[in-house]
Amino acid sequence: MTRLRFQQSLEDLKENLLVMAGLAEQGIQRAIEAYRVRDLSICDLVDRSEMAINRLEREIDQAALDLLAMEQPMAVDLRFILSVIKINADIERVGDAAKNISDRVRHMDKMPVVDLPVDIPRMAQLASEMVRKCLQAFIEADAEIAHAVLTMDDAVDAMNRAAYKSLTTVMAEQGHLAPLALNALMISRSLERIADHATNIAEDVIFWVQGDDVRHHKSRMPDEKDPHVLGQ
Repeated sequence: MTRLRFQQSLEDLKENLLVMAGLAEQGIQRAIEAYRVRDLSICDLVDRSEMAINRLEREIDQAALDLLAMEQPMAVDLRFILSVIKINADIERVGDAAKNISDRVRHMDKMPVVDLPVDIPRMAQLASEMVRKCLQAFIEADAEIAHAVLTMDDAVDAMNRAAYKSLTTVMAEQGHLAPLALNALMISRSLERIADHATNIAEDVIFWVQGDDVRHHKSRMPDEKDPHVLGQ
């Protein structure tokens, strides 16, 4: 494979990953809208998106593995391909989390509409913003944006802890609302997992751009960008 063809293959890999990411982000928005208006037809759209995401995950994995097998990429190109494989898995799990939310909405279909002490739309907004920012970091090969995503995870974690405390209190004190509160709690947990996957993606972008592994420790803040990173 010529260098030109190899670079085009990397670009194709990036584009397909972004298509998949767009479907995952759309799945989150649709699942929360289904929760807000209790519309099961929107849940059907989430289910179809999840199937498309699963198909793309397999295709992207295969394309990345083919590049590793046919070429011997060095330095930043190797880090890019390895990061794509990991980001691919996290995006697929974001799609799974969106489907989990829609499944919970289906369970709530015949339950009463009650104001619960949890702001699911606000939590979803924060988690979705993290997804958007980590993808922006990927598109722009910007480690600084990726670092910013890492700092946003604490807010979603705090909201999930608050939801657990308030909703378990509802379950204990208002037994007739326990099934409803349990489903809301599971939705909160899915949103927290989406934020975790966005954090993972941000960490992979940092690894690609800087070569730093920040999974278990704080990394230095980014200096100047690598001029050889794809897309710069």
